[in-house]
Amino acid sequence: MLHTIDTRYGDIKGKLVADLGCGCGVLTIGAAMLQAGLCIGFDIDDDALETCRMNCSEFELTCVGQVLCDLAQLAPGRWLKAFDTIIMNPPFGTKRNKGIDMIFLKLALDMARTSVYSLHKTSTREHILKKAKEWHVNIEVLAELRFDLPATYKFHKQKSVDIEVDFIRLSFPEESKPCEPR
Repeated sequence: MLHTIDTRYGDIKGKLVADLGCGCGVLTIGAAMLQAGLCIGFDIDDDALETCRMNCSEFELTCVGQVLCDLAQLAPGRWLKAFDTIIMNPPFGTKRNKGIDMIFLKLALDMARTSVYSLHKTSTREHILKKAKEWHVNIEVLAELRFDLPATYKFHKQKSVDIEVDFIRLSFPEESKPCEPR
Protein backbone atom coordinates (compact mmCIF):
# COMPACT_ATOMS: atom_id res chain seq x y z
CA MET A 1 0.00 0.00 0.00
CA LEU A 2 2.57 2.53 1.14
CA HIS A 3 4.89 1.76 -1.76
CA THR A 4 2.04 2.50 -4.20
CA ILE A 5 1.09 5.69 -2.35
CA ASP A 6 4.66 6.95 -2.44
CA THR A 7 5.91 5.85 -5.86
CA ARG A 8 2.73 6.25 -7.90
CA TYR A 9 1.36 9.42 -6.31
CA GLY A 10 4.25 10.99 -4.35
CA ASP A 11 2.00 11.37 -1.31
CA ILE A 12 4.38 10.31 1.48
CA LYS A 13 7.98 11.50 1.16
CA GLY A 14 8.31 14.94 2.75
CA LYS A 15 4.55 15.14 3.41
CA LEU A 16 2.52 15.64 6.58
CA VAL A 17 0.78 12.28 7.01
CA ALA A 18 -1.92 11.16 9.46
CA ASP A 19 -2.80 7.54 10.16
CA LEU A 20 -6.37 7.35 11.50
CA GLY A 21 -6.98 4.42 13.82
CA CYS A 22 -3.26 3.65 13.77
CA GLY A 23 -3.31 0.79 16.29
CA CYS A 24 0.21 -0.54 16.81
CA GLY A 25 1.53 1.77 14.09
CA VAL A 26 2.22 -0.40 11.06
CA LEU A 27 1.16 2.25 8.51
CA THR A 28 2.57 5.08 10.64
CA ILE A 29 5.97 3.40 10.84
CA GLY A 30 5.93 2.52 7.15
CA ALA A 31 5.19 6.13 6.21
CA ALA A 32 7.97 7.37 8.50
CA MET A 33 10.40 4.87 6.96
CA LEU A 34 9.43 6.22 3.53
CA GLN A 35 10.55 9.65 4.79
CA ALA A 36 7.26 11.34 5.58
CA GLY A 37 8.02 14.84 6.85
CA LEU A 38 5.92 14.06 9.92
CA CYS A 39 3.49 11.22 10.60
CA ILE A 40 0.86 11.41 13.34
CA GLY A 41 -1.03 8.31 14.44
CA PHE A 42 -4.51 8.77 15.93
CA ASP A 43 -6.19 6.11 18.04
CA ILE A 44 -8.80 5.73 20.79
CA ASP A 45 -6.80 3.01 22.59
CA ASP A 46 -3.95 4.22 24.83
CA ASP A 47 -2.48 0.70 24.97
CA ALA A 48 -2.32 0.59 21.16
CA LEU A 49 -0.61 3.99 21.11
CA GLU A 50 1.90 2.81 23.72
CA THR A 51 2.69 -0.17 21.47
CA CYS A 52 3.01 2.27 18.55
CA ARG A 53 5.44 4.42 20.59
CA MET A 54 7.52 1.35 21.49
CA ASN A 55 7.56 0.17 17.86
CA CYS A 56 8.65 3.64 16.68
CA SER A 57 11.38 3.64 19.29
CA GLU A 58 12.61 0.24 18.06
CA PHE A 59 13.04 1.73 14.58
CA GLU A 60 14.55 4.94 16.04
CA LEU A 61 11.93 7.07 14.27
CA THR A 62 11.78 10.70 15.38
CA CYS A 63 9.30 12.09 12.86
CA VAL A 64 6.32 10.32 14.45
CA GLY A 65 3.74 11.46 16.98
CA GLN A 66 0.55 10.05 18.47
CA VAL A 67 -2.79 11.56 19.43
CA LEU A 68 -5.14 9.80 21.83
CA CYS A 69 -8.73 10.59 20.83
CA ASP A 70 -12.06 9.15 19.80
CA LEU A 71 -12.15 10.12 16.13
CA ALA A 72 -15.92 9.60 16.00
CA GLN A 73 -16.29 12.32 18.66
CA LEU A 74 -13.68 14.75 17.27
CA ALA A 75 -14.86 18.36 17.13
CA PRO A 76 -15.66 19.39 13.54
CA GLY A 77 -12.80 21.33 11.97
CA ARG A 78 -10.33 20.46 14.77
CA TRP A 79 -7.72 19.22 12.27
CA LEU A 80 -9.20 20.87 9.15
CA LYS A 81 -6.82 20.44 6.18
CA ALA A 82 -3.92 19.90 8.63
CA PHE A 83 -2.34 17.00 6.69
CA ASP A 84 -1.27 16.44 3.11
CA THR A 85 -2.12 12.74 3.16
CA ILE A 86 -4.33 10.53 5.28
CA ILE A 87 -3.72 6.78 5.44
CA MET A 88 -5.98 4.38 7.28
CA ASN A 89 -7.34 0.93 7.81
CA PRO A 90 -10.56 1.96 9.58
CA PRO A 91 -12.97 -0.34 11.39
CA PHE A 92 -15.19 -1.95 8.76
CA GLY A 93 -18.43 -0.66 10.22
CA THR A 94 -20.30 -3.90 10.82
CA LYS A 95 -22.24 -5.17 13.84
CA ARG A 96 -21.66 -2.78 16.76
CA ASN A 97 -19.69 -0.23 14.72
CA LYS A 98 -22.20 0.23 11.90
CA GLY A 99 -21.26 3.29 9.84
CA ILE A 100 -17.95 3.98 11.59
CA ASP A 101 -16.05 3.39 8.33
CA MET A 102 -17.91 6.28 6.71
CA ILE A 103 -17.35 8.52 9.76
CA PHE A 104 -13.60 7.84 9.40
CA LEU A 105 -13.74 8.49 5.65
CA LYS A 106 -15.56 11.82 5.99
CA LEU A 107 -13.23 12.92 8.79
CA ALA A 108 -10.21 11.95 6.69
CA LEU A 109 -11.47 14.13 3.83
CA ASP A 110 -11.85 17.05 6.25
CA MET A 111 -8.30 16.56 7.55
CA ALA A 112 -6.57 16.04 4.17
CA ARG A 113 -5.30 18.68 1.76
CA THR A 114 -4.42 16.29 -1.05
CA SER A 115 -5.55 12.68 -0.68
CA VAL A 116 -6.95 9.90 1.47
CA TYR A 117 -5.96 6.23 1.19
CA SER A 118 -8.16 3.68 2.89
CA LEU A 119 -9.22 0.05 3.06
CA HIS A 120 -12.92 -0.89 2.91
CA LYS A 121 -14.93 -4.06 2.45
CA THR A 122 -15.52 -4.59 -1.27
CA SER A 123 -19.19 -5.19 -0.48
CA THR A 124 -19.47 -1.47 0.43
CA ARG A 125 -17.87 -0.23 -2.81
CA GLU A 126 -21.07 1.03 -4.46
CA HIS A 127 -22.03 2.94 -1.31
CA ILE A 128 -18.57 4.54 -1.09
CA LEU A 129 -18.63 5.46 -4.80
CA LYS A 130 -22.02 7.11 -4.26
CA LYS A 131 -20.76 9.02 -1.20
CA ALA A 132 -17.63 10.18 -3.05
CA LYS A 133 -19.87 11.64 -5.76
CA GLU A 134 -22.03 13.38 -3.11
CA TRP A 135 -18.89 14.76 -1.44
CA HIS A 136 -17.50 15.96 -4.82
CA VAL A 137 -14.24 14.01 -4.51
CA ASN A 138 -12.45 11.79 -6.98
CA ILE A 139 -12.20 8.10 -6.11
CA GLU A 140 -10.09 5.27 -7.50
CA VAL A 141 -10.08 1.62 -6.49
CA LEU A 142 -6.33 0.95 -6.56
CA ALA A 143 -6.47 -2.75 -5.69
CA GLU A 144 -8.79 -5.53 -4.64
CA LEU A 145 -7.29 -7.47 -1.75
CA ARG A 146 -8.22 -10.42 0.45
CA PHE A 147 -7.81 -10.28 4.22
CA ASP A 148 -7.89 -13.36 6.40
CA LEU A 149 -9.49 -12.05 9.60
CA PRO A 150 -9.18 -14.26 12.69
CA ALA A 151 -12.12 -14.60 15.10
CA THR A 152 -11.70 -11.99 17.84
CA TYR A 153 -15.21 -11.54 19.27
CA LYS A 154 -17.61 -13.96 20.96
CA PHE A 155 -20.16 -13.53 18.17
CA HIS A 156 -17.65 -14.77 15.53
CA LYS A 157 -18.65 -18.32 14.60
CA GLN A 158 -15.64 -19.32 12.46
CA LYS A 159 -11.92 -19.41 13.32
CA SER A 160 -11.23 -16.97 10.50
CA VAL A 161 -13.01 -15.35 7.56
CA ASP A 162 -11.62 -14.35 4.19
CA ILE A 163 -12.79 -10.77 3.49
CA GLU A 164 -12.61 -9.00 0.12
CA VAL A 165 -11.21 -5.51 0.63
CA ASP A 166 -10.76 -2.49 -1.66
CA PHE A 167 -7.71 -0.25 -1.36
CA ILE A 168 -9.04 3.16 -2.40
CA ARG A 169 -7.70 6.64 -3.05
CA LEU A 170 -9.84 9.73 -2.65
CA SER A 171 -8.58 13.06 -3.94
CA PHE A 172 -9.91 16.53 -4.54
CA PRO A 173 -10.77 17.95 -7.95
CA GLU A 174 -8.15 20.47 -9.09
CA GLU A 175 -10.42 23.49 -8.66
CA SER A 176 -11.15 22.67 -5.00
CA LYS A 177 -7.54 22.21 -3.85
CA PRO A 178 -6.34 24.76 -1.31
CA CYS A 179 -4.20 27.56 -2.70
CA GLU A 180 -0.47 27.12 -2.26
CA PRO A 181 1.54 30.07 -0.95
CA ARG A 182 3.82 31.68 -3.53
